[in-house]
Amino acid sequence: MPPASAPHPYQQASDHLAGIDADWARLVAAVGPCTHQPKPAREPYEALIRAVAYQQLHVRAGDAIVAKFLARYPDTAFPSPAQILATDAATLRACGFSTRKAETLLALAAGAASGLVPSRAEAEGLSDDELIARLTPLPGIGRWTVEMFLIYTLDRLDIFPVDDFGVRDGYRRLKSLPRAPGRRELAAAGEPLRPYRTIAAWYLWRVPKTAG
Repeated sequence: MPPASAPHPYQQASDHLAGIDADWARLVAAVGPCTHQPKPAREPYEALIRAVAYQQLHVRAGDAIVAKFLARYPDTAFPSPAQILATDAATLRACGFSTRKAETLLALAAGAASGLVPSRAEAEGLSDDELIARLTPLPGIGRWTVEMFLIYTLDRLDIFPVDDFGVRDGYRRLKSLPRAPGRRELAAAGEPLRPYRTIAAWYLWRVPKTAG
C-alpha cells in the first residue's frame, strides 16, 4: 500500500473556502491545491520597490523593468538603499520607471536608510494595519502596494486586497454578477473568508474565464 501523501501546506485554507458555498467549492475543485509562493527572504524595501515596478503593468512589462534595473547594479543581487540614492532619476527612468515611480524608488531608499521603512525583523512584529499606516504616507505607496508586500514578503494569510482588479473581477465571475463589486461590498463578502483571505484572493485571481 503506497504511503499517504503529505497534506498540502494550504490544505486547511482550501478546505475552509470550499466549505463556504457551492461557488467556492466549485472554484477550489477546478483550480486545485493552492500553490501560493511568498518570497519571505526579501527585505521590505526590496519587496516594495519590486511591487512599485509592477504597479498598473502586466507581469511581462514589470519583469522587463526589474531586469533592466538590476542590470544597473551587476555586483549585487539587489542594490542597497545607499546605491539607489546614488542613482539619479534619469537613470531610473531609463530602466522603464515613470517619473513618479522613479521618485517613489528614491523615497523608499531614503525611508529604508532612515528607518521609516522597517527591516524585515521589525516588520514581523508589526500588525497589518500598523504597516499600512506607516508605509502609505510615502509618495507612490498606496494600500494595494503594501498589501502585496504583506502577502508576498511577510506571508500574511488574511489579506484581502479589495482594490485589486483581479480580485474584484474574479469575484464578479465567481458569483455571476452583472458588474464588479465596490470595495465595501467586496470587503463584506470577504468576511466569511477569514482567516484565509490571502488564499481566497489567490483563488479569485484564477477564476476560470468561463465562470459566470
